[in-house]
Amino acid sequence: MSSIAMALVGVLLLAGCSTDNEWERFAMPDPASEQGERILSLWQGAWIAALVTGVIVWGLIFWAIIKYRRRSDDEIPVQTRYNLPLEIFYTIAPVIMVIVFFAHTVKTQNYVLDDDRPVDNTIEVVGQQWSWTFNYGIGEMDASANDDAADDNFPYSSYVHDSGTGSHIPMLYLPVGETTRFNLHSPDVIHDFGVPGFLMKMDVIPGRVNHYEITPTRKGVFKGKCYELCGTYHSRMLFEVHVVSPEEYDQYVQSLQDAGAESDLPLLGGEYASTQAGLESGDESEEGAE
Repeated sequence: MSSIAMALVGVLLLAGCSTDNEWERFAMPDPASEQGERILSLWQGAWIAALVTGVIVWGLIFWAIIKYRRRSDDEIPVQTRYNLPLEIFYTIAPVIMVIVFFAHTVKTQNYVLDDDRPVDNTIEVVGQQWSWTFNYGIGEMDASANDDAADDNFPYSSYVHDSGTGSHIPMLYLPVGETTRFNLHSPDVIHDFGVPGFLMKMDVIPGRVNHYEITPTRKGVFKGKCYELCGTYHSRMLFEVHVVSPEEYDQYVQSLQDAGAESDLPLLGGEYASTQAGLESGDESEEGAE
C-alpha cells in the first residue's frame, strides 16, 4: 500500500507544481526542436509502459494478499512448488519489455543523431574553463567538410565569434526552421553542451570533435549550460540561445562581422578563446588560458 500511496502523492505533487501541462510530459520541458519532440515521445512512452507494468504488478501483489490471506480456521493454503506457465511468463515478459524499450531507444537515437540529415548552418562550439565561444561561418558552406569534423577541417572560409568572459554570458543565435550542426571542441577538460529546451546535450571532449544537429521549431530565448562538472567556475558556464528568423540570424552574424570579431579560422582555445578575464583567481586564470 505504501508504494501506491507514494506514487499517487508524487503524481499529485507533480501536477500541482507544474505549469503549461508539464505533468503530461512527465516533468520534461516543452520541446522547442524537432529532435526534442522525438525524445519527448520516447520519454512519455517509457513512463507509460513503466506505470502500466507497475499497476499490473501492484494488482497481482494485492490480489495474492487478499485471495491467499490466512483464514480464521488457520488452514494453510495449498503450497505449489512449481508453476511452469507462470515461470515462463515472468521470464519471457521482462525480456520482451527490454527488447521493445531497446528498439524504440535505438530508433529515436538514430533519428536525432542522423549524420545524413542536410544542414543549413554549422557552428563551431568551444567549451573552455569556464564559458563558451560560438564561431559562425561566413559565406557558402562546404557541406563535405562536415563529413570529417576535426580541428583542422572547417566548412567555411572565415568565421565570426562571440566569446563569453567571467562577466559576459555569450549568446547563441539560431534560425528557426533550419537545421544547425554543432561541432563541439574543448581545449582543456570535458564539458557538456546542452539546451534543456531542445532536450539534447552532448559531451565536449578534448582531442575529439563530437557533433549533433538541432532544428528549432519556434522562436524564443532559451537557457543553455554545461552539464559536466568541469572545474571551480563550472556554474559560470551559461549561455543564452536566441531562436530567431533566418533574416535576423543573418543580421546578427553581420553585426559580429561589423564589430571586427572575424578570423580566418574559428577560435578553438588558447589566448583568444579563454574566458578567464574577470575571474578573481590568478593561478586558475593562467591554467585556463593554456
